[in-house]
Amino acid sequence: MDDKVRARLDGLDRRFDEIERSFLDEQVLSDPKRVQELNKERTEIGEVVETFRRYRKTEADLADNRALLDDPDPEMRKLARDEVARLEAELAALDERLRVLLTPKDPLDGKNILLEIRSGTGGEEAALFAAELLRMYSRYAESKGWKVEPMSLSSSSGGGIKEAIVSISGKDVYSHLRFESGVHRVQRVPVTEAQGRIHTSAATVAVLPEADEVDIKIDEKDLEIHVAAAGGPGGQGVNTTNSAVRLLHKPSGIMVHCMDERSQIKNRAKAMKILRSRLMEAELEKQQAERTAERRAMIRSGDRSEKIRTYNFPQDRITDHRLERNFHNLPAFMDGEIDELVQQLRLQHQAQLLEGKKA
Repeated sequence: MDDKVRARLDGLDRRFDEIERSFLDEQVLSDPKRVQELNKERTEIGEVVETFRRYRKTEADLADNRALLDDPDPEMRKLARDEVARLEAELAALDERLRVLLTPKDPLDGKNILLEIRSGTGGEEAALFAAELLRMYSRYAESKGWKVEPMSLSSSSGGGIKEAIVSISGKDVYSHLRFESGVHRVQRVPVTEAQGRIHTSAATVAVLPEADEVDIKIDEKDLEIHVAAAGGPGGQGVNTTNSAVRLLHKPSGIMVHCMDERSQIKNRAKAMKILRSRLMEAELEKQQAERTAERRAMIRSGDRSEKIRTYNFPQDRITDHRLERNFHNLPAFMDGEIDELVQQLRLQHQAQLLEGKKA
């Protein structure tokens, strides 16, 4: 570890102790806003400080054991050699972990998201798979304590989903789900297949960081707004009120359609939320050339060949093609138990950032 990194970590360690002492100050405790700020800062640096303290202890233990390598007792020298080897490996792992933790965070990581899922190649089977993906992400969000709010839904005739847009809000949602964007391919025997043949279908997933009004300003004169009666299955209130809203943002050509709510005001609010997020994503593409390719990959046609992950039901296997790794227990995975894979993708991204930094 070089001197600059150690000096930075020493500073964070001292700051952590300062925050801890602040919570003993009655004046600080009487100010809820200040307590909230300090708690947030403590959370942000806590893992780094804890890892650094483990690093320093391991470093000290290593020095003690190296001193025993010259002990006159052969048995003691052997024990010391074994312990030195173990501690050197542990120290190297902690050093790498600290480098990852000190990598600058993407400013979008703390954002909520809009999750868009569309059926691709495969007809009704693709629509059914899209519905299962929506359930999978909803269950994962539930396990994280995140809130899922439907924004727009277009169902297929067989009970699947042509297109679904949901808002997911909570702690670090974007940093967890950003790598889910792309084409998801499924291989299985469809319920409509009489001869038991395996079919391949696909659905696309796009993860957009949610834009606040502060992030994106929309001029009313740039909007073309259409209202109409909501369509869909029969029932009281359907096709009797002009609640469906379609927004066209004329400068960008982006169009958003919302009809899920019975209220025109609520549908317009949801449509504006989606529009802001799509406009922010478009702006980020202009500013960051590397994100252009990422977004383009998100919204491809849904062809089966353009895949980031394959769900093979007959072999109970999930293959993530970026990690080049297989996972198993598909039923649990489709029930939202995807955290192991999500964390592997996050670690891969951090490692790539570190490699880029070293280069």
